[in-house]
Amino acid sequence: MFVSFFPKPKLFFTSAALWSLFLILAWFFGGAELGSALGLPPVQPGTPPIIGISVLWSKPFLWFYIYFAFGVALFDAFWRWYSPHPWQNWSIIVTSVIFFLIYFNVQISVAVNNWYGPFMDYVQGLMGSTVNSTPGEFYTGLSSFAWLALIGMNVSVVNAFIVSHWIFRWRTAMNDYFMVHWQQLRHIEGASQRIQEDTMRFSQIMEDLGTSFVASVMTLIAFLPVLVELEKHITELPVIGAIPHPLVVAALAWCLFGTIAVMVAGIKLPGLQFRNQRVEAAYRKELVYGEDHAERAQPATTFELFNNVRRNYFRLYGHYIYFNVVRYTYLQADNIFSFLILGPSLVAHKITFGPLNQISNAFSRVTTSFQFLINSWSTIVELQSVHKRLRAFEATLEGKPLPEIDQHYLERERAGVPPEDQPVS
Repeated sequence: MFVSFFPKPKLFFTSAALWSLFLILAWFFGGAELGSALGLPPVQPGTPPIIGISVLWSKPFLWFYIYFAFGVALFDAFWRWYSPHPWQNWSIIVTSVIFFLIYFNVQISVAVNNWYGPFMDYVQGLMGSTVNSTPGEFYTGLSSFAWLALIGMNVSVVNAFIVSHWIFRWRTAMNDYFMVHWQQLRHIEGASQRIQEDTMRFSQIMEDLGTSFVASVMTLIAFLPVLVELEKHITELPVIGAIPHPLVVAALAWCLFGTIAVMVAGIKLPGLQFRNQRVEAAYRKELVYGEDHAERAQPATTFELFNNVRRNYFRLYGHYIYFNVVRYTYLQADNIFSFLILGPSLVAHKITFGPLNQISNAFSRVTTSFQFLINSWSTIVELQSVHKRLRAFEATLEGKPLPEIDQHYLERERAGVPPEDQPVS
């Protein structure tokens, strides 16, 4: 699954994580100041943030773009020297472009959050007749948001286009790799479906989860300082009272609670999804045989196979009831959680309309990042199911025994027993 697209996957991903961590730490411990040598100094403490789209080509941003490109170039050069790979342009260069575009959109979100404060206070002044202004000034302020939104939207469209090609390249790499070994793999149940469908699903889900995770990390890095800065408006938390960094503590505690609740509620779903694919494959396989052989796909057989499909789906639906109750209850409560913790400060008249919008937006960004597992759990369940199916290919090519669940179904198939819908330990 990975060796077809990435050079020496275990070492590759370990080195990528360590190199990324090094670059991040280097940036915060002196790297940002190195741009001064090129006339691109960092933002000085106490400097008001640049409001509007011009922040994206300000000197600190231009230096970061150079820094990012230099880090990627060094990493790519090392792997081209150490272990060249035919798909390296896509697995390293294009992947880095995708990550950069994600970062770029995160920075647009920060710029929008900075715009909220002064503009919303300006709107509050207009509503309270404490500020005199003209329509031209109002629309000029509004245009700052419009430009940021327009750029962000178009960057997202470009990124989606690149990602679509990236996914298909990974699928192509897996397809080519498995087809070279087709004679070794063809005896595995549903081998054709695993190559034709599961390779696409696996690459697509991995990309979805990977970019979501990277976006969550980048959002945390970008918005946690914003949240800390906005804590000057917060006097205390409900029930707990005054504590250091109240917004960060509240966000972390709330997301930890939700993550544990959702993981416990969804613990049985991966196995059920895998068994669902097995009974579907058995039913589909019998129908395919029935196209060429009149004695196959008889009503009694297809009825039993489809009955297994029906029972497994109904069991899956039943388990999703309590999983969705827990998940959606939490997500609905999350919509008002920021107002809950801001209650004492609002009642004490410590927050104006601008900071209220900034805090709500920044808090939402941070909690959403912390809620990566909550928002991705259903996708993770599907990935685990697909991974189990493709793992049988890798076990065969490595000369290892098939995964236990594949051995179980293979034994039943050899004995002429249809796949049952009962759980397999």
